[in-house]
Amino acid sequence: MVKFSELNISETTLKSVRRMGFEEATPIQEGTIRLGMEGKDIIGQAQTGTGKTTAFGIPLIEKIDTKDGNVQGLVIAPTRELAIQVSEELYRLGQDKNVRILSVYGGQEIGRQIRALKNRPQIIVGTPGRLLDHINRRTLKLDNVNTLILDEADEMLNMGFIEDIQTIMSSVPETRQTLLFSATMPDAIRRIAEKFMKTPEIVKIKSKEMTVENIEQFFVKSVEREKFDVLSRLLNVHQPELAIIFGRTKRRVDELAKALNIRGYVAEGIHGDLSQAKRMSVLKQFKSNKIDILVATDVAARGLDISGVSHVYNFDIPQDPESYVHRIGRTGRAGKKGVAVTFVTPREMGYLSIVERTTKKKMEALVPPTADEAVLGQKRVAMEQLIEMTDKNNLGDYREFATQMLEKHDAVDLIAAALKTLTKEPEDIPVQISEERPLPSRGGGGYKGKGGRSGGGGYKGNRSSGSGRPARSGGSSGASRRREGGSGGGRPGRTRRHES
Repeated sequence: MVKFSELNISETTLKSVRRMGFEEATPIQEGTIRLGMEGKDIIGQAQTGTGKTTAFGIPLIEKIDTKDGNVQGLVIAPTRELAIQVSEELYRLGQDKNVRILSVYGGQEIGRQIRALKNRPQIIVGTPGRLLDHINRRTLKLDNVNTLILDEADEMLNMGFIEDIQTIMSSVPETRQTLLFSATMPDAIRRIAEKFMKTPEIVKIKSKEMTVENIEQFFVKSVEREKFDVLSRLLNVHQPELAIIFGRTKRRVDELAKALNIRGYVAEGIHGDLSQAKRMSVLKQFKSNKIDILVATDVAARGLDISGVSHVYNFDIPQDPESYVHRIGRTGRAGKKGVAVTFVTPREMGYLSIVERTTKKKMEALVPPTADEAVLGQKRVAMEQLIEMTDKNNLGDYREFATQMLEKHDAVDLIAAALKTLTKEPEDIPVQISEERPLPSRGGGGYKGKGGRSGGGGYKGNRSSGSGRPARSGGSSGASRRREGGSGGGRPGRTRRHES
């Protein structure tokens, strides 16, 4: 593996990369950064989860002139979720250079975006319909764009955005550098490359068929509001030595860690907003068994070298199969057996089929334990603790107290009382876990629950949040509004400045 420090990156950007915890570049990153820094057009063929954002993000950030307040970089992404994710990672990459970044997408009040655009962002990350809307309103000027990036181009094709993309690309100066990323290369994407790119270099990374032989894989079908109680019961029954729980968002990680501590577990969360010092402190505690459960986002867990993890719980199913394999690969190491449990809401069942096809392993449905079964598990643990303490025969003067108690009480009652004291019964203390929207079923992507499982969701490009409120996309075409809509949820796009 090549280190980022060997890729001719400026010290400022390298500082940001190191703060994110990255040392070595993935294959897609090495190829894209080397060619991208030379100003070449690039076609990157790689699955999600291979580090694409950092791959195109570093050359993009390096090229930005922070003294110039015009939009210099444009990233087109198929969904609101991806646009937010990409803008957040670009923000972290450009933090030490003070690059201003704004994400714009359907479903968010357009007036707010127009105001944010007046703050002179240098990079725009947006979904096709909303970008067109701003272009038509003349609130987004692309005359100074020197880098154009299409992320997940095949997904945009599947969602019917191909004409929108061509219109946007025609609005950007021809002298630009263009980077196109796509997991597959259908003819329509090839035609775009031929029409809009200049002798592009191809960086192709084969999708690894990763096997997970030592890991027992289960899924639990559960509605969002019941997931935490089910997780608590599973933890009580499984009694993992060390466990990692993966959440989709930073908010999710924080809430899960807090809720687990309320319920009596020793848990800590790590995500991208934590300082490197805090992150390292949490990992040190986890490795030394001072923390039973680590709650993490994908970004924070990347590159972690942790051994001894017995269980991995995907509280939220990841958006792509390679992230899934990366997550569960934290267990089942060094020849040991591991257990992976993935929570799936009914509308996300299609993602399960994709994961199974990638790993070539069918997941077993796990029936969640009842509350009584969970308590029984705790009682067994208490019994084992009591027996272990007895076997160690390190009881000293406790024997004298025991003898005194036996004179007044029945032996069975005393042991029962000791077991009850040691048993961690479920707490009734309420916990707050915000509901997350299910992953969108990407139209044409095959997320239709193949393999006999129903409930793929079948969005077919309709991005509404299920709230019934239409997206407010202003002047863009109705088709773009419908495809990209959605309201509520998500963070408002805003220009971000690094503040020292």
